[in-house]
Amino acid sequence: MKIGNRIFDTANRTYVMGILNVTPDSFSDGGKYTDVDIALKKAEEMMHDGADIIDIGGESTKPGYVPVGTQEEIERVIPVIEKIKANLDIPVSLDTYKAEVAKAGIAAGADLINDVKGLQESPEMAKIIADGKVACAIMHNRTFMNYNDFFSDMQNDLSAYIETARNAGIADDKIIIDPGVGFAKTHEQNLEVINRLEQFHCFGYPILLGTSRKSVIGLTLDLPVFERVEGTLVTTVMAVMKGCSFVRVHDVKENVRAIRMTEAILGKR
Repeated sequence: MKIGNRIFDTANRTYVMGILNVTPDSFSDGGKYTDVDIALKKAEEMMHDGADIIDIGGESTKPGYVPVGTQEEIERVIPVIEKIKANLDIPVSLDTYKAEVAKAGIAAGADLINDVKGLQESPEMAKIIADGKVACAIMHNRTFMNYNDFFSDMQNDLSAYIETARNAGIADDKIIIDPGVGFAKTHEQNLEVINRLEQFHCFGYPILLGTSRKSVIGLTLDLPVFERVEGTLVTTVMAVMKGCSFVRVHDVKENVRAIRMTEAILGKR
């Protein structure tokens, strides 16, 4: 698939999406990259370490997060998108579920919209993505964890999200799906999702896994946020082995090395 000016071999490779949160309150790096020049320096570092995409977020989505207004989110992300696009040759993803933020981000140069609410929060979101001819990552999420059959219900949810995308005119080669580890799921359900990643290939779209430093790792290993690198690396290796096309991570260098080693063992390099 094509994201920005780059072709991604999603059938055979696993690529790294580096996380760049320009927020004061994100769960592991809040407040570190709110200055535009510091954000650019971090993006340069991640690119040097092997990141394939920079994912910019202007609102924390940690458990219990406080939503920010649309205009404030725009003011946080647009200068960073413009700065990176002006200085670096790398695709940029915008992590937002707000249609107006996505519209402004696309105008500023964003190549991918990463929607943690699966195009369900803003009625205009899917059309804005389609009109902008950019890629999108559609993540599984729901307001209430009232599952009858967890995995089956989850797949049905994703099917509905994909239908929303296609009905709006988003091309199949612009769609990525994300099973949404850490969103509307218990600890045990998050582990089950990671263990059954290969079953999401039934949709026929590239898969994005985002587990970096998340509570599923912290609860499993009884570790604080900044001691979850090794646990994240295990999930990244599993993502490669189960055919995921993208992983979204904070620690780019370590995850790139883990991917390269795993791909070498599997004969993908």
